[in-house]
Amino acid sequence: MTAALVAGLLAGYGIAIPVGAIATYLVALTARTSLKLGAFAALGVATADGLYALIATLGGSALAPLIEPITVPLKWASVLVLLALATRGATTAITQHRRLHSTEAPTTTTPPSPRRAYFALLGMTMLNPTTIIYFTALVLGSQDATTPTHLEESAFVLAAFAASATWQLALATSGALLGRLLTTPTARLLTALLSSALITTLALHLLLTTL
Repeated sequence: MTAALVAGLLAGYGIAIPVGAIATYLVALTARTSLKLGAFAALGVATADGLYALIATLGGSALAPLIEPITVPLKWASVLVLLALATRGATTAITQHRRLHSTEAPTTTTPPSPRRAYFALLGMTMLNPTTIIYFTALVLGSQDATTPTHLEESAFVLAAFAASATWQLALATSGALLGRLLTTPTARLLTALLSSALITTLALHLLLTTL
């Protein structure tokens, strides 16, 4: 039981800690909106990690041949989603910056609802084939002569979800603190453009690995 909990925690942090496009988007989203919205988005990412850990645990070796044929389409979908996010983030930031410096009264963009933020980040993370391959490899690599009990499997999945959730919530908190520090319109513009550039770079890197 303890071994399953430790393995789940290590697996959850292992997939969550590397800073990628989704983590960058999460921080930028929270900086532009609120900690509450970022927390819901963070839980969306953690839910996807937990679901993939559950699928890998239940599916075992049967998953490998099923994932391989759809890995490339999933990567292409991920690239398109990431590029769309980068473009939208940059154009929104530039538009808001221009409005603040125009003679017209500034208008604000309505942020997404917490529910929408949750499902948006859940969907983005589910599109990432690396997550399911990662958890499947861990599950297969840890199998030995003894079959894990349902309690041990549940402990592994819950621990993986908890680890991912704590890390994603930490990222959301850092985004909220960043948003408080960036009080000038120019600082917010530069941060948004930097975030979009990083997401674009990560999307192009994913594209190169697909070709």
